[in-house]
Amino acid sequence: MTSTKTNKIIFWTTTVIIFIMEGVMPALTSQTEIAKEGIRHLGYPEYFGNALVVFKILGALTLIIPQVPKRIKEWAYAGFAFDFIFASISHFAIDGMDFQSFFPLIFLGILIASYISFHKLNKSN
Repeated sequence: MTSTKTNKIIFWTTTVIIFIMEGVMPALTSQTEIAKEGIRHLGYPEYFGNALVVFKILGALTLIIPQVPKRIKEWAYAGFAFDFIFASISHFAIDGMDFQSFFPLIFLGILIASYISFHKLNKSN
């Protein structure tokens, strides 16, 4: 039973971090000038940033709402994994080897922990 409790703690902690950083923060800050400049800096058009925010919010809600079917959650996990990997690649291409290039990979690690604990919890149900 202890491992189920540990998995629940890991799942909810990591998933809430993803929800806040990829759902709440983009919703609150996406229209600020610094966010728009960040998208331009990477060479993407503004509409790409707007579409990305919509999908981030939908994905974050998908992960945090327990009633969402598991198959849909799998798509959200995949979408965030692609987002973090390509964000890292974009920063490496534009900025070189700096912290911003590695930062998305930190969140990829958090996402992986959420994903693994999600599956462990669903095996125990």
